[in-house]
Amino acid sequence: MKAAITGGTGFIGKALTHELMKANHEVIILTRHPDKYTSTDRVRYVKWMSEGADPAADLEGIDAFINLAGESINSGRWTEERKKRILDSRMKATDEVLRIIRSLNKKPGVLINASAIGIYPPDLNRTYTEESADKGDDFLAETVKKWEQKASAAEMDGVRTVFTRFGIILGKDNGALPKIAMPYKMFAGGKVGSGEQWMSWIHIQDVASAVLFCMEHDQMRGPVNLTAPHPLRMNEFGKILGDVLNRPHWIPAPAFALKLALGEMSILVLEGQKVMPEKLQNNGYSFHFPELEKALTDIYKG
Repeated sequence: MKAAITGGTGFIGKALTHELMKANHEVIILTRHPDKYTSTDRVRYVKWMSEGADPAADLEGIDAFINLAGESINSGRWTEERKKRILDSRMKATDEVLRIIRSLNKKPGVLINASAIGIYPPDLNRTYTEESADKGDDFLAETVKKWEQKASAAEMDGVRTVFTRFGIILGKDNGALPKIAMPYKMFAGGKVGSGEQWMSWIHIQDVASAVLFCMEHDQMRGPVNLTAPHPLRMNEFGKILGDVLNRPHWIPAPAFALKLALGEMSILVLEGQKVMPEKLQNNGYSFHFPELEKALTDIYKG
């Protein structure tokens, strides 16, 4: 198969490109700066979202379109300007993806659009699956709702559409884990906030494999939770992280200090949702790393 990826040079995109190549698929990565990369017979870099770019001709014949483009939510305090950039970057990239799809003579079989479990309201007691109707009303939830609604227009063009609702993605050098692990490496790790908030995490390898699974299995459609099957409360997560790193779990980070330091973005560490990957499990996906200890051991000692 031939897959096009936006955001293909980022954390998830690199892991996914590697996974697609392992499965003998061809990859086209859409980027504003293709001259920074070297194309091969298996991976090509094509210009998009910049002056004079019209990648449609290069995308004729693609079987899957994977849209990961958007400014990182971890890129700094959520000022009004940054929040606008976070939302606008997703809306504009998705508009361009839809425009390209409509211009193709042969439409791709599937659009896989990035999303996030932040669409669900934070809660200490509820468990969410893809069937859960409740949606949050904070900035992150509103962003995800608008993003999914925008991408869903591809269904009107006969393209199977999947919303991959990513949990907290764990990787050694990117994503949330380096920031969570830093205090432990400095022998200062401990309970964050109440410690009771849920951490619905997933290893980067399972992110790549699960996206490929959604691409290759036609029954996967609509929202799909990309989280490991064993979420943990933050305090337990921290204890296991400390054990793997051979560091103590002892100095608490109080909620008021995190709110002062991070502002509105503090919800990313102080609030959480217990989210289960029901669709992946019901359709036969097998997790590489279902348990946190094995996932962290692979990341730090593998």
